[in-house]
Amino acid sequence: MRRLAQDRVALTVCPLSNEKLCVFPDLADHNIQVLLDAGLAATVNSDDPAYFGGYLNTNFVRLFAAVPTLTAVHAYQLASNSIAASFAPEADRQRWEGQLRECFERFAAPA
Repeated sequence: MRRLAQDRVALTVCPLSNEKLCVFPDLADHNIQVLLDAGLAATVNSDDPAYFGGYLNTNFVRLFAAVPTLTAVHAYQLASNSIAASFAPEADRQRWEGQLRECFERFAAPA
């Protein structure tokens, strides 16, 4: 895990498929917070939405509903990790990260 965190290796996590495939017996048992708190570059993704029951937003909503200890800071980190891991041009990634940061600071940053 140290190397994954140090090298910022993006981990594509698909919560609904993890639940359906019994990786975790219940979505509430998902380890996404452990990954984020350990500094890993986890991202939320969808895996075959028709089969596993949801696109990206549904994965986010159901995960955050099931794991009450996930916070706005975790949501910010997941989004930021996704931007950093994308194959978009650097200028786009910087612009998106700035927009995300601005939105977070305006609406969700802890006092």
